[in-house]
Amino acid sequence: MKILYVAELVGKAGVFTFKKAINEIKLKYPWDFLIVNADGATGGNGLGQNHAVYIHKLGANAITLGERCFYKKDFVQNIDKSWYALRPENLNPEAPGNGSYIFKAGGEKVAVTVLMGQKNFSRLHAANPFNTIPSMLEKLQKQTPYIIVDFHAQASAEKKTFFYAADGLCSAIIGSHTRVQTADETILPGGTAVICDAGRTGSQQSVGGCDINSRVKEYLTGIPDWTRDAWDALELQGVYIDIAPDGKARSIERVRHAIS
Repeated sequence: MKILYVAELVGKAGVFTFKKAINEIKLKYPWDFLIVNADGATGGNGLGQNHAVYIHKLGANAITLGERCFYKKDFVQNIDKSWYALRPENLNPEAPGNGSYIFKAGGEKVAVTVLMGQKNFSRLHAANPFNTIPSMLEKLQKQTPYIIVDFHAQASAEKKTFFYAADGLCSAIIGSHTRVQTADETILPGGTAVICDAGRTGSQQSVGGCDINSRVKEYLTGIPDWTRDAWDALELQGVYIDIAPDGKARSIERVRHAIS
């Protein structure tokens, strides 16, 4: 099973980059299943319903979200119908939407789940992912050996610790949220492929995919402004993972694909 995970789409530039690059990149990285993180696809801050439908139509088998999953009202109103879009599993049980789902990929099944870390999130809080993952993954293992976890967290120390806590329980754990691709991709002794952060899709000459001047101004004034997109040095980032039939990862490779 070959999985392509496209790192967080940021703003219109991120969605455009994904659309422009996806057919070309499949020639180099042929996949069986495509996961796209879209936590910042709409205005750099959340996912709107139109973008959710559009990204799915462009080929995303699964869309993952993080702490911004409920930022756009129109998507929240439709999240239960958007079965392919996953919010963090370790939120309050009464939260709308799904945190994990079993997808079909040819004649196989692929489980995708999202978990959120606990460090430095002020607007949305989640239960301890270390307590959540054993029982959750045990249920998923009964249905498929191919299990992908999007771990949406801020602190690299929390991510690294979580990787070892879950090693051998799933095929891959892909870190997201910081929007900066790390160079620590590896396969742990138990066969789980990991990376602290897969990066971002959109402008690389920016601050987290957003306009540089608006980000500097926020630090000077304390007033957030996520409305201005950055369009310089567009690039699709992510990871490409090959998984054996027993669910153990064979390889993990960082992906970077610039577009003109």
